[in-house]
Amino acid sequence: MRLSHLDIVTFDRIKLLQDNAETYLRSHFHPSAHKNALAFQRHNSFIYSNLFSSLVALALYPLYLYRSDLPPYVDLLVLLWFLSPLAIVAFVCRTGNLAIAHLISSLNLALFIIIGASFSGGVNSFLIPWLIIVPLEAALSGHKKVIFAALFGALFALACLYTLGQYNLVFTQQFSIAPELLILFGLSTALLYGSSIALNVQKNHEEANNMIFEGEQKYRLMADHATDLITVHDELGMVTFVSPAATSIIGGGPESLLGPGMLQHIHVSDRPTYMTGLSNCCHNKNNVNFEFRLKRTDLESGQTDFVWVEMRCQAVRDTLSPNATKIVSVTRDITSHKTQEIALLEAREKAESANVAKTRFLANMSHELRTPLNAIIGFSDVLNMELFGKINNQKYSDYSRLINEAGGHLLSVVNNILDMSKIEVGKFTILNEQFELSPLIQSCCDMVEPIANENNVRIVQEFNAPINKVFADRRAMMQMMINLLSNAIKFSNFGSKVIVRSNCDYETFYIDVIDHGIGISPEDLPKLCNPFVQVDSSYKREHEGVGLGLSVVKGLAQLHNGSLKIESTLGAGTTVRIEFPLIDKKDISTSKEGEINLLKEQKEKVVMTPFSENRPKYLKFVAK
Repeated sequence: MRLSHLDIVTFDRIKLLQDNAETYLRSHFHPSAHKNALAFQRHNSFIYSNLFSSLVALALYPLYLYRSDLPPYVDLLVLLWFLSPLAIVAFVCRTGNLAIAHLISSLNLALFIIIGASFSGGVNSFLIPWLIIVPLEAALSGHKKVIFAALFGALFALACLYTLGQYNLVFTQQFSIAPELLILFGLSTALLYGSSIALNVQKNHEEANNMIFEGEQKYRLMADHATDLITVHDELGMVTFVSPAATSIIGGGPESLLGPGMLQHIHVSDRPTYMTGLSNCCHNKNNVNFEFRLKRTDLESGQTDFVWVEMRCQAVRDTLSPNATKIVSVTRDITSHKTQEIALLEAREKAESANVAKTRFLANMSHELRTPLNAIIGFSDVLNMELFGKINNQKYSDYSRLINEAGGHLLSVVNNILDMSKIEVGKFTILNEQFELSPLIQSCCDMVEPIANENNVRIVQEFNAPINKVFADRRAMMQMMINLLSNAIKFSNFGSKVIVRSNCDYETFYIDVIDHGIGISPEDLPKLCNPFVQVDSSYKREHEGVGLGLSVVKGLAQLHNGSLKIESTLGAGTTVRIEFPLIDKKDISTSKEGEINLLKEQKEKVVMTPFSENRPKYLKFVAK
C-alpha cells in the first residue's frame, strides 16, 4: 500500500509534534534525572507511566459517570484520584526525589483500592488482587525502605477492609456483570499492570548492566593502553592486578608481577623503600611517591638490567570488602630523567670543584704576588722620598713614581681578589663594633677626593636622617664605601657631581651613591655584580679595573645580612644602594651555625659561612 503525499506530511507533522512534546517535557525534569542514563530511565518511565494512566482515566471518567449509581461525593473522590498522578509527576519534576514519589504513588493506589473495595464487597471485591501491585510498583524505586513501606500500606488496606466488613460498613454494589467476570477482570488487569512493572524493572536492570559494562570498558581501555604501569595491591603489599603496560617496562607479561612478583623484580637495595612506601600509604591514607629500580629483561637478547621507575600510590576503600583497604599505584619509567639528573649532579660537582680550584688558585696567586709587590712599592717609596740621596735625573723620579702608582693599583686588585676569594670560600672574618656612620662616610669621601679633583667631580653628602651608631665591621664598611665612590667617580662625566646620601627607617639604614655618568643598560644590570664582569669588556675600554668592586660590595653587604640594589638609566647615571638591618637591641644572639652573634658594647670575632650559601634568593634591579 502506497502512502499519499498528504499522509506522509501528516505523519511527519505528528512525529515532529511528538518530538517537541517530549523535548518540552524532558526540559522540566529535575537536574538529578540527567546525572546518568539509569537515573534518566527511571524518571522517564515513572513520569510517562503516570501521565499515561492519568490521561486514560480522565478519558474514561465520562463513561464512569454515565454508568455510576454511587453518591456524588464518591464520584468526586474518583475524579481526584484520577488527577493524583499529575500531582505526583509535578512533585518528582520539582524535587527529583523519585523514591518518595514511588511511595506516594503506591500508597495512593492502596487508598483507591480501599475506597473502591469498600463499595464492591470488601475483602471479596474484584479489586483485591490490585493490592499485590502496591509493593510491586514500589520496587521500581530501587529502595528497600520504600518497598517495605508500600508492603505495610497494602497490608494496612487489607486490614481496613476486613475491619469494615466486621462492622458491616462495606457496601455491596450490584453490577450487571456476573461476579466471576468481575473477578476475572480484576485479576487480568492486575496481571497486565504487574507485567508492565516487570518490564520496567527488566529495562532498568538492562540499563544498569549497560552502564556497568560501559564503565568497565572505559576503565579497561585506559588500563590496557596506558603507557604507565597500573597495579593494585592489598594490605600486605601483594599485587592483585597488573595492567598490560608491564610488558613495555619489565619486558615480561603482567602475570609475572602478580602476588610477590613485583617485590622480586625490585633491586635488593630498593626493596625497603618499596615496602616502606606501601606501608605508609596503607596506614596513613596519604598519597606517597617514591623511586626504585626495577629489573627489566630484553625481549630480543634476553639480557637483564635495571630501570629507574617512580611509583605513585593512593589508598582506596575496597567496594567489595568495606573494611579492607586497597592500594592503587601508577608506575612510570623515569630512566631518562634519572640519567639527566645524575649527569646534572656530576656537572654541578665538577663546576663546584672547578670553582673551588679557581678560588684557591687566585688566593694562592694573590698571596704570592703580594710579597714582591710590597717590595716594589716600598723601594719605589724610598726612591720617591730620596732617602739615600737626591736623584739628579728627573726621568728617574718620574719612573719611580709611575712604578709606585702601578704597584699600588696592582696591590689593590690583588687585595680585592683575596677578599672575593675569602668571601666565596667562607673564610672572610669580620669584627663587629659600634661606631658612628657619618664620620666614616666623611673619611671615605676625603680618601677619594684627590681622584675626584683630577676628574673635576664634586662629592656632595646628604644626611636625610640622623644615624647615631651602627653595629657592623668598620673596615668592611670603609671598603664598600671606597669601592662605590671610586666607581661613581670613575664613570662620572667631567665636571659632574657624586652624591652620597644616607637615611634610615624603623628596621634598616641605607646608603646611596649617585653619579651622573654613562649609566648602565637594563640588559647588563643582572650580570653586573658577578666577579670579573665589566659592562665594557672590549680591549679598547676607556676605564680601568677588573670588575671586582661591586661583587666585593655585594658579598660584604650580604655578610652583614644586607643587600645591594642598582638603579640606572643609560646615559643619565647610576644609583647604587646598600641596605643593612638597623640593630639597636641590647642582646641579639642566634644559635644557628653561620649566623652572626652580636653583643652590644662588646667586639666579637665572627667567621661567616660561605657567601654562596648565604646569598639571598633574589637581587633587586630597577631600571628607569
